[in-house]
Amino acid sequence: MYWYPWLNYSYRQILTQYILNRGHHALLIQSVPGIGSKSLIGAIERWLMCHQPKEIKSCGKCRSCRLMLSGNHPDSYHLESQKDQNTIGIDSIRYIKEKLYNHASLGGAKVCCLLEAHQLTDFSANALLKVIEEPPANTWFLLYLRDSEHLLETLRSRCIVWKLTAPDKELSLMWLHRHYPADIQKYSLALRLSFGAPVKALELLSEPCWQHRLQMCNAFFKAIDGDLLSLLPILNQSNAIRCIEWLCSLLLDAAKWAQGAKQFIRNVDQTSLVIDISKWLPINILNDSMHQWIICRYRLSTILGINCELLLTEQLLQWESDIAYNKY
Repeated sequence: MYWYPWLNYSYRQILTQYILNRGHHALLIQSVPGIGSKSLIGAIERWLMCHQPKEIKSCGKCRSCRLMLSGNHPDSYHLESQKDQNTIGIDSIRYIKEKLYNHASLGGAKVCCLLEAHQLTDFSANALLKVIEEPPANTWFLLYLRDSEHLLETLRSRCIVWKLTAPDKELSLMWLHRHYPADIQKYSLALRLSFGAPVKALELLSEPCWQHRLQMCNAFFKAIDGDLLSLLPILNQSNAIRCIEWLCSLLLDAAKWAQGAKQFIRNVDQTSLVIDISKWLPINILNDSMHQWIICRYRLSTILGINCELLLTEQLLQWESDIAYNKY
């Protein structure tokens, strides 16, 4: 798994606690997407599994390390949603629980990783809570949660929470420069649009993703005071959730501009569009519009088997109707 230089401090701090026998059996890493939290969890898991760790480093040579590197360790359990699903049900927790209460195959630690904690249903979160409250011996739980995602509060309270913040801007710019040829302004813009998360910024800088965002902005510009349904072909693609995030970002910038906070807008390359949106929609409609699109994104990411095209069509038609009603 790829390692990022800004993870060194967090890794060292967390592992020091385990070395001093102060490490909690349930660690929750919390951050915005695109910082490398999953790489951090993977490194901690390898250390916990290692039979001959050297201070804060796993040895990489013992049988346990070799199995971890090959992805075949029998005492490493990853809670994931089933194929074509976006939730983790209670049956998955029951299966993991049965495994965790058995003896470790290699006689060492057992680690349960949950890299998409927001996918837990209320029932599965409560079931996992019971296991974490009374954990089997030498068993560790490593969870990742996005900053803005919901997690059952009782489950969160049973974990030690480590908040992973975005790295220093200069470090992020240097890292982006090593991985993608572009000018400094484009790096800065990508970071701004990605809330300072370098890995997400690098994904945005890829030519297909960058061009898609520009296409969405151009389509939105043409759709103002016109046919909002014309946005459907741009939004209804494999990265529909990210398109909705771009759309919400423009609406938020328009609200900032309307309220005299233009220095805080993120889409600095789309200032003309932001100004036009702020003139087109009063602040109350901007706020309502953002709320509607956030709900749409939530449904798209949590409802199993949802028809993306139908949901987006309904949202665009409803949005158009609400704007017309409130404006006229």
